[in-house]
Amino acid sequence: MELKLRRIILFTPNMETMTAFYRDVLGLKVIATEKGWVDFDAGECRIALHAGPSEVGKRPPKLAFYAKDVAAARAALVKRGAKFGPVKSTADFDMCDGEDPDGNRISLSARK
Repeated sequence: MELKLRRIILFTPNMETMTAFYRDVLGLKVIATEKGWVDFDAGECRIALHAGPSEVGKRPPKLAFYAKDVAAARAALVKRGAKFGPVKSTADFDMCDGEDPDGNRISLSARK
């Protein structure tokens, strides 16, 4: 049996704000919508918003987006209204962390 991650679902009571963030700020294409549901093309894995409250655990998941040039991607997204911390460099790749409007952690990373 082969399993492949196809979709990450984020529950949110703020559908309008979250849809605008993932569509307009991060620039993801909306590929499907229905009442209480928005599905985005995020490459190999989709991101979906589902209307309703979230009960995040003590250490919530983080959505990591690949960017070849993390600093340039961060700068472009911050201009669109995204909130990211500083770029951090390791010996192998750059990265930076931020949050979506609901406080879900997101990351830009050059890690392949």
